[in-house]
Amino acid sequence: MTDAQETETRTARVQPSSQDSGPAPVPLLEPREGIPPVTATAQELARVVERFAGGSGPVAVDAERASGYRYGQRAYLIQLRRRGAGSALVDPVACPDLTVLGDALRDTEWVLHAATQDLPCLREIGMIPERLFDTELAGRLAGFARVGLGPMTENVLGYALEKGHSAVDWSTRPLPEPWLRYAALDVELLVDLRDALEEELTAQGKLDWALQEFAAIAAAPPPPPRKDPWRRTSGMHKVRRRRQMAVVRELWTTRDRIAQRRDLSPGKILGDAAIVEAALAMPADVPAMAALPGFAQRMGKRGIDQWFAAVERARALPDRELPQQGQHVTGPPPPRAWADRDPVAAARLTAARAAVTARAEELSLPQENLITPDTVRRVCWEPPADISEAAVREVLRAHGAREWQIEQTVPLLTVALAATPVEE
Repeated sequence: MTDAQETETRTARVQPSSQDSGPAPVPLLEPREGIPPVTATAQELARVVERFAGGSGPVAVDAERASGYRYGQRAYLIQLRRRGAGSALVDPVACPDLTVLGDALRDTEWVLHAATQDLPCLREIGMIPERLFDTELAGRLAGFARVGLGPMTENVLGYALEKGHSAVDWSTRPLPEPWLRYAALDVELLVDLRDALEEELTAQGKLDWALQEFAAIAAAPPPPPRKDPWRRTSGMHKVRRRRQMAVVRELWTTRDRIAQRRDLSPGKILGDAAIVEAALAMPADVPAMAALPGFAQRMGKRGIDQWFAAVERARALPDRELPQQGQHVTGPPPPRAWADRDPVAAARLTAARAAVTARAEELSLPQENLITPDTVRRVCWEPPADISEAAVREVLRAHGAREWQIEQTVPLLTVALAATPVEE
């Protein structure tokens, strides 16, 4: 009997009355074996490893972070469930190296929801899957409009997950019982959801597409550090002058250093809006700095001094060291500039976008999953000299498109490119 079947038996007594739109989802109130104890010692971890190594079938894996509370995206709780092993909650603060657990499950398919969100923090603690099944991505490919874990569990399996603790501070110790219950329920039916989605994808002829996507996610290397992350400060579009941009950079860097040292989310140290306000105002002294929104309310004179010192550093920079107005980027310019810079390329892009959008609608999946917009832009900005399906195929492959994406889009893109010839 599957988890879903057992859960149906256990929760049938709480099923609400049916509505005109169909049966209401059954609230999933408790994990079947109760809330697992939190694994926090080497001895307890060894028992979990033995139990899960002896289980069967895929393993459901989830991670809870403290986004908005702590610096970075480290994991503060790991949840697992496998047939024959039950569920486990592991504290990666008390057990920071889970390589032994990852190794025990290396040959097992891992089931995650929105895998790209959890894989970085799992990798940090030694848990790296070789094979995975992403239920969120599977839902997108299957054509579901709402692909969050809660809506997917409701629409596919008929059970409602309680989501009230999704944004809490998971670095809290000890973790409250309601939070642990929520965490355990997140993996309770994840394998059942995987099985139902595999069946749906098979019926739609899309299972191989999904497997290619999952393999690409599992094989992808960690992303490189973001260049000039301070440029992503919210409200940055208001900052026009290079000297003001230097103030943003200095304040952002100071904030990040403090946040890392105190292990706090940067937004709890100083808001983006305050950084932009200071850059625009260029305060001449500490009192002027203290008068700006976001500075005086939460800090004393010492705090104001360090922020003003950052402004002074930016003010003292020679012109040659000021940041440039725009980042140096590779690849095509923003599409809004195409009509002026290269009208023929703009026409190619318009034709290609229309064709890709129509095909995505036919296949009932998001356009960005059929082929990434960046790939479409790149092939339209610099098409192959020989507009043929073979040439377009190689260009798409070079940009990282999967084989199923290539098969679905090469004919469309070839026609779009050929209709607007490459200029000599």
